[in-house]
Amino acid sequence: MGGRVLIALGGNAMTASDGSATPADQWHAVRGAMTSVSALMAAGHEVVLTHGNGPQVGNLILKNQLAAHMVPPVPLDWCVAQTQGTIGNLIVTALEQALEETQASARAPERTTASGPARVAAVVTRTLVDADDPAFHHPTKPIGRYFDEDEARRLEEQGQTWRRGERGLRRVVASPDPVEVLDAPAAIALMEAGYTVVAAGGGGVPVVRDPDGTLRGVEAVIDKDLAAAVLARAVRASDLVIATDVPHAVVGFGTPDAEPIGAVTVGELRELQASGHFAGGSMGPKVEAALRFVEQGGERAVITSLEHIGEALSGNIGTRVSRGVEE
Repeated sequence: MGGRVLIALGGNAMTASDGSATPADQWHAVRGAMTSVSALMAAGHEVVLTHGNGPQVGNLILKNQLAAHMVPPVPLDWCVAQTQGTIGNLIVTALEQALEETQASARAPERTTASGPARVAAVVTRTLVDADDPAFHHPTKPIGRYFDEDEARRLEEQGQTWRRGERGLRRVVASPDPVEVLDAPAAIALMEAGYTVVAAGGGGVPVVRDPDGTLRGVEAVIDKDLAAAVLARAVRASDLVIATDVPHAVVGFGTPDAEPIGAVTVGELRELQASGHFAGGSMGPKVEAALRFVEQGGERAVITSLEHIGEALSGNIGTRVSRGVEE
């Protein structure tokens, strides 16, 4: 049997190749992703899943804005919770079907508990952030679609922050660091009962703790890869796999000297990071999440494409981050 692996699914696992996020496109993409996950489970790995939600939250925000004159808009933490439910439902259904097909075709033995074959469950998950995180004073994370000047100014009057981009103005929100995945104990209890668990979707519903100890949601989004590193440590995963749309992280991306990164130590990757090789809006958070996971006690972090997860865990492909030189 393999170890416990936490897989963080990127947006390409939930949308069509052109970024389209119609219900049909999302189902087709998730169904394909779960075929890869079920193959990994058939090979003996215990899997925990988390996922992004950028296009889905963007769509909800647009619906809020378009229908604000008819129904009250809901806050951003509600939008994250709603997408956790929607995407979680898709993943649960798709993975159950993929597991049944894998077992039928390969005659793989079922993981069982006293109550029967293993099942899949999605947990609506809150992630604690620090109310004093500097990100709340300097929102930088773009969400939703671009607007023209008049539309953006009207929404800015409602307390939103907007930044100009190549195609117009776009809302930006705080993206604070995840401190703790509060509902990790529920995920662990389900895993101990034989379930494959989906948790902390979209980085988790962002909450802060007030001085009196109560929790409240905040207008923020949490990077799902950074939250995945926190969740992976909480559920005692041996490996963190960050599934994206490329087989490796790359040094010198976009230049003639570009080179893929294979096996690398945390020290070596920190040096590359300090040299500015990883863009903040794309590979940067994935590299940082991989580094944090291993530095805080994880055995290995892998950055690779979804279809190459099995090969990456076997040490044949992908960016593989460890504390020492790979055997």
